[in-house]
Amino acid sequence: MWKMIRIGLLLYLLLMVGGGTWLARARTTDWNEALWVTVYPINADGSRVSADYISGLDSAAFAAIPAFMAREGRRFGVTLQSPVRVTLGATLTEMPPPPPHNRHPLAVMYWSLKLRYWNFRVDKGPAPPPADIEVFVQYFDPASHRSLSHSLGLQKGLIGVVNAFADRAYQGSNQVVLAHELLHTLGATDKYDPATNLPLHPHGFADPGSQPLYPQTRAEIMGGRIPVSSTEAATPRRLRQVVVGPLTAREIGWLE
Repeated sequence: MWKMIRIGLLLYLLLMVGGGTWLARARTTDWNEALWVTVYPINADGSRVSADYISGLDSAAFAAIPAFMAREGRRFGVTLQSPVRVTLGATLTEMPPPPPHNRHPLAVMYWSLKLRYWNFRVDKGPAPPPADIEVFVQYFDPASHRSLSHSLGLQKGLIGVVNAFADRAYQGSNQVVLAHELLHTLGATDKYDPATNLPLHPHGFADPGSQPLYPQTRAEIMGGRIPVSSTEAATPRRLRQVVVGPLTAREIGWLE
């Protein structure tokens, strides 16, 4: 009898989690009202440079992201004036669990569960702003970190973990990365080759039909970079150099 009770409880929990995931997916891709995104900065390297940079942040530092989403949404018939609104949350002192070094599906699934539990219990201050999506931005001093690990966005849980440089010179490129991971939480898929980081034609190109094909002048947000040649791509320095392609728009509910 106890075995049947345990199985029943497990099935109930799975049903609740699955139902909650489905409702969250529907809520974040129907575009009937604005999605609220809260950004939580973290001093990931414990440096004075990162601490000083974080202390100077305000919501204006992320204003390009709502503007980008509004601009691109209009191209696909989204009628909301502001599809996304971004607010700045408290600075956190606890790091999220690091992703697994290997990308084995079971390891990634376990990490996803750990991240969601961490998000549930971490102290976000006395009155955290309401959010549909939460993004944790880990800042690093660029003088001691010349490159950063890949950022991540989870559709299940609506959580993003972004690695960013603590320098105003990188503010535009940080916003590109944050927007990329934000769209992952909404169901968008990567459109670049993970072995080379080169955008995949046609869906990873902003202008896949241009003649000549190279060089491109803009990046598709999920392609991540601006294709310069068949073997080279440049990092966009601001969201004005980035667009949402038709496949990405379909994945996030902007197109049927």
